[in-house]
Amino acid sequence: MEQYDMTPRTDLAVEAREMLTRRVKEDVPGVRVETLKDEELTITRVEISTPEAERMMGKERGKYVTIESPGMRYKNALLEEKMMHAVAQEFGQIIDLPRHSTILVVGLGNWNVTPDALGPRAVKKVVVTRHLKSMISPELQDGVRAVCAISPGVLGITGMETAEIVHGIVSQVQPSLVIAIDALAAASTHRVVTTVQIANTGIHPGSGIGSKRFGLTQKSLGVPVIAVGVPTVVHASTIAMDTLDTLQKYSPFSKYFKSLQNISDVDRRTIINQVLPETLGDLMVTPKEVDRMIDDVADVVAGGINQALHPNIDYENIHMYLH
Repeated sequence: MEQYDMTPRTDLAVEAREMLTRRVKEDVPGVRVETLKDEELTITRVEISTPEAERMMGKERGKYVTIESPGMRYKNALLEEKMMHAVAQEFGQIIDLPRHSTILVVGLGNWNVTPDALGPRAVKKVVVTRHLKSMISPELQDGVRAVCAISPGVLGITGMETAEIVHGIVSQVQPSLVIAIDALAAASTHRVVTTVQIANTGIHPGSGIGSKRFGLTQKSLGVPVIAVGVPTVVHASTIAMDTLDTLQKYSPFSKYFKSLQNISDVDRRTIINQVLPETLGDLMVTPKEVDRMIDDVADVVAGGINQALHPNIDYENIHMYLH
């Protein structure tokens, strides 16, 4: 039987950097990392600046910011608000747009499949103002940008590539920026639905699950593309690899599994191939509470984008401004 590739797939630059550092045992030239922490949040900024670093990381050159908090797994309104503000602040660090710019927000994914529904659910919560800009109070005009939004669906629903649909909209609307929101895949179970990534490199829908579609990038659309994503799934093979790591390293168990302590990566993959046959090697796993989690994190993503794009709106009384 042909062996399934057990190399962890991830859409997160922070994880790609962690895996590369473990493999080469040193920092990679052309990759700059900055980490900020408090009791609840960890913000990691990764910048890939050279072709060699791009090749080694397997990620496009550009800036990637991850904001993560384990507490996002649980309903916590105060933490969600803090995460939302962090998303808005980091978003503001990546984009620099004039006040009168037009922005197109695209919610990628399949609204019929909960782990893939982040984009469509977040788009519903984005404040769209392109059609109302002239009606907003004069004192707020400079703090409210023209925003439009769409959830284009997926190839299996529409029969069209997402990039084809978005390209047509961009050519008609001519926005200054496209923001693409999508569900991602992680290589670490603890980052599932606890992490938001913002990147200025665009996005390739489905790349984290091995189904790479046509990309939404500045090259393909002709305008800058900011990708905002949250990992909602992890590969079953990753969980199996994590289990073997725990048996090797966690002291209460290591004495019972001494034979595993020197096992090679090749042997570990062989073991997992026996447990996960080729037909299940691509199995994706998501939390059972994913429906509630997706709604919560969609609030965080949309709220952060709203704050970054419309700094003068009071979101507690937003309907007063949109008559």
